[in-house]
Amino acid sequence: MTDSASALVPPTAAPAAPAPATAPVPAAAIDARAGVTRQRGDAPRRSGSDRRRTPRRVPGAAPAAHAVAADGSAAPEPAARAPQRTHPLLEKLAALYPALFGAVFRPLKRGIFQDLLAAHPDAFDRDALKVALGIHTRSTRYLQSVAAGDQRHDLQGQPVEDMAPEHVHHALLEVYRRRKNSKHRPTEDLQPKLRNRMIAAFEASGLTREAYIERVQGRDEAANALLEEALAEWSARNAKDEALLRAFEASGQSLEAFADMYGLVPRTVGQQLERARRRQALEAQAAAAATTEPAR
Repeated sequence: MTDSASALVPPTAAPAAPAPATAPVPAAAIDARAGVTRQRGDAPRRSGSDRRRTPRRVPGAAPAAHAVAADGSAAPEPAARAPQRTHPLLEKLAALYPALFGAVFRPLKRGIFQDLLAAHPDAFDRDALKVALGIHTRSTRYLQSVAAGDQRHDLQGQPVEDMAPEHVHHALLEVYRRRKNSKHRPTEDLQPKLRNRMIAAFEASGLTREAYIERVQGRDEAANALLEEALAEWSARNAKDEALLRAFEASGQSLEAFADMYGLVPRTVGQQLERARRRQALEAQAAAAATTEPAR
């Protein structure tokens, strides 16, 4: 080796380390191959093909068995949701009184709590029975039976008293609220049906409009507005029924001929005429009762 050649090699140079089997590829080269541009310090971004290969999580679906946590470790399996159980005392009551607590819920008479304790002095814990009855009477199935205007029943399954108008009204509102806020809420507008149910409950009460409003109105302004809409619809319907009754009586024709003359359905006309006649009879009874009531 010449002096000029030996000057190019350090006298104490260590032998070169062997190259690794797979040398790491710079991130810039990866991005260049994937067609990704990024600024310095940015995390690598997946290409469109990578995104398409990644399974998309469906909202509400259970996570996959191979799911991993954010730190790369295996994610714990989601805890299985325990099935909702019926209160043990309600199961016992259903066995003892299937006509009240069985497949069909019946409105309970006031004082049923004391009746149960008296009938089974050693079978029920007082506080536990109170809790169980509270769960039962707040259930949607029970409220639906109240909203339907069913009578209250005793332990023998016999109807003993009418449901108070305010209880029917508030049960209607609560069932409507629960259906509206349900996860499986219907797409249709529920208010027309609610107004019809309110009208039917009002007519079944036998009260005047003023007396009914005084009994059922509460502090919820939205609920009060719904009641006003229902009663306004009731008044407009009554006015149409009375006008139809006057026209029918003046025509002297049969129901079928009268309906055909106006292009109406005979069955619908008959229902309207019946409502108008029934309302006239109730008004006549109320007027007669007012004249015969002794002065206080």
